[in-house]
Amino acid sequence: MTTLALYSNKGGVGKTAAAVNLAYLAAQSGYTTLLADLDPQGSATYYFRVEPKLKRKARGLVGGNKPLDNSIKATDYENLDLLPADFSHRNLDITFNSQKRRKKRLDIAFRQFRRDYDLIILDCPPTINIVAENIFNVSDHLLVPLIPTTLSVHTHEQLLSFLANEGGNSSRVSAFFSMVDARKKMHHQIMDSLNARYEGILRSAIPYLSQIEQMGIFREPVPAFAPGSRATTSYQALWAEIHEVLFKNGR
Repeated sequence: MTTLALYSNKGGVGKTAAAVNLAYLAAQSGYTTLLADLDPQGSATYYFRVEPKLKRKARGLVGGNKPLDNSIKATDYENLDLLPADFSHRNLDITFNSQKRRKKRLDIAFRQFRRDYDLIILDCPPTINIVAENIFNVSDHLLVPLIPTTLSVHTHEQLLSFLANEGGNSSRVSAFFSMVDARKKMHHQIMDSLNARYEGILRSAIPYLSQIEQMGIFREPVPAFAPGSRATTSYQALWAEIHEVLFKNGR
């Protein structure tokens, strides 16, 4: 089992859209995939037409060692399951801080899925607290969306600094440019600057396109309702790159 976290300590950067579309493409590639919606807003859950609520007897994230498997929902797509969001996730930082092994709670909760899935994708809330530390510990790799703007760059630098101070391995972090507007000179300048300064930035970029915004209307991944679109091609390229990073030795 490989765990990939779609993570950013800044909101509104296209994280959930990437998580949903990459999960779909992974499943279409034959990987048994679980998308875990850890964000109490439940946007990924909404895209898959699932009610954002865990079963009471299976709230393993906030209820100690209760199992999560009874809360797993099948989606409309082969090989792709969903662990829906729950409003109780808003209290994960408080809950984890009160428990033993507080930085390993997600790792403990997801161990039960090791034999069931090839890939778990985490759609993460934009936070950098104890929940984020759990995400870093449970994940094999972090994938970070970067809008080519000054503020987005600043928050990415905060993340890299935090990981360095905590002894994290920067080789487990990849970034990709998101919501790119090719008409904006500043976007091109910032992308060129970051590519020169940092390793781990993928070649594939996700443009700012209406098809991605339409996910909220169709409540489907982009490749499902617009398979021939530029948005689909962009996510397919991103999946191909991150697939190579995650499964270097092949499947």
